[in-house]
Amino acid sequence: MIAASAARARLANSIVARRAFSTTRTQLASPYHYAEGPRSNIPFNPKTKYFFFRYWAFMVTGFGAPFAIALWQTYKTRP
Repeated sequence: MIAASAARARLANSIVARRAFSTTRTQLASPYHYAEGPRSNIPFNPKTKYFFFRYWAFMVTGFGAPFAIALWQTYKTRP
């Protein structure tokens, strides 16, 4: 029983060692290569002039809308 599990362990180690994980160099001429580095994985440009104001307007609108709608529904008159 112990010998069988030891044989399986040796076999598993040799299989993992043979897989030979490798990577290839990025091809800059590929149409699927995108820019890398800071701020390259976000869909907006934080370096623009009015980014701060647009960011906070988006946040206030997105997070405030459900509360504003709830208040409006609470205080509107019932027919």
